[in-house]
Amino acid sequence: MDVLKIYQKLRKYPLGGRLFDKAICFNAPYFSSISPEVVHFSEGHCEFKMKKKRSVQNHLGTVHAIAMCNLAEICGGMCMETIINKDQRWIPKGMKVRYLKKANTDLKGIVKFPKDKIKLGSNLLKIDVIDTSGEIVFDAEIEMHVSQKNPK
Repeated sequence: MDVLKIYQKLRKYPLGGRLFDKAICFNAPYFSSISPEVVHFSEGHCEFKMKKKRSVQNHLGTVHAIAMCNLAEICGGMCMETIINKDQRWIPKGMKVRYLKKANTDLKGIVKFPKDKIKLGSNLLKIDVIDTSGEIVFDAEIEMHVSQKNPK
């Protein structure tokens, strides 16, 4: 499935972006916990936002650390979908995160990883999560393992 082509077709329609968001969450249901919204989706560059709402808050009233991890993972995973070859697959092998400041607003996750840098084996994607003032509140490095698909 070429998710980039699907997105490009859907975005031509009113609510096409929301339909794309829902399709991602249908395919990977846990992402629905943050209600992600696509902001930018192109080859090797993905941005998703999430609203600061009660269901993603911690006991301090800020965005929960794991919700930000979830935002980072959707950004990284969807970026991988745009850059791997059709005969390849990816899986996250690990994530290192840093909580840099309290997340008191809606958030946006941003990842850029050029297609020509992808390789079989380990690939390290860096995702920044920014607040509405543009400050980085969280960052993550996700190790994505790329391998050849098994022929059927």
